[in-house]
Amino acid sequence: MSEGLFFVMNRISRLFQEKPGNILSIYFTAGFPRLHDTLPILTALQHGGADLVEIGMPFSDPVADGETIQQSNQQALDNGMTLALLFEQLQAMRETIALPVLLMGYINPVIQYGVEAFCQKCEEVGVDGLILPDLPLEVYAEEYKPVFDRHGLLNVFLITPQTNEARIRQIDALTEGFIYMVSSASVTGAKAGISDRQEAYFQRVAAMNLKNPRVVGFGISNRETFEKATRHAQGAIIGSAFVKLLVQQGTSPQAISVYLKAVKGI
Repeated sequence: MSEGLFFVMNRISRLFQEKPGNILSIYFTAGFPRLHDTLPILTALQHGGADLVEIGMPFSDPVADGETIQQSNQQALDNGMTLALLFEQLQAMRETIALPVLLMGYINPVIQYGVEAFCQKCEEVGVDGLILPDLPLEVYAEEYKPVFDRHGLLNVFLITPQTNEARIRQIDALTEGFIYMVSSASVTGAKAGISDRQEAYFQRVAAMNLKNPRVVGFGISNRETFEKATRHAQGAIIGSAFVKLLVQQGTSPQAISVYLKAVKGI
């Protein structure tokens, strides 16, 4: 194992060891609002106080996503974003970016790119992990895990309020990094607060004493929802609300910093 691979494997794990709670993860779509905004947004997020970043790989049929992220996907594709271009944009990322970075998207473009070639490129540019919601657990375990491991990539699985305990424990056993807790079974999007039912689900999973930390996603948009989510999990993910901010205020580092500080209450 190379020294470089060691650090790539540990950026996510190290974050959760060093900061056991209140981790703020931000999602944005690569190539949105403009084609070459990827690295400037990453830089602004680092300076603004994000702990973890998920970069969305645009796909023409993002079925699990709500209207906001679907539109950002389409705009990015219309702008000319491709996986090859994304890797090109991230080539010099580790010269300035110390944050753990994950790529999030659907398995189809990864297969089209070539799984081995994709993972090799991720390692080369310094990507730490992948979130591929439509990659089945069994397929990952049998076919993908050896490739991911070889390139120092952590795979993040999603659980929902409908995921049974046996399945959650199976996911926990296969996970190195964190578990993505989807707060509802619907599509992504900033909802009006977190319901009592969702909070009960957070409590139920917290009581399972899983070996991996949990990060809550879907419906987190402001300080109130962030605080509620992080009462029972180590962190929370903001996606649609941040994409909306980019639509309304552009990629201004100041606007991004003000928003992140408001969410964290600082």
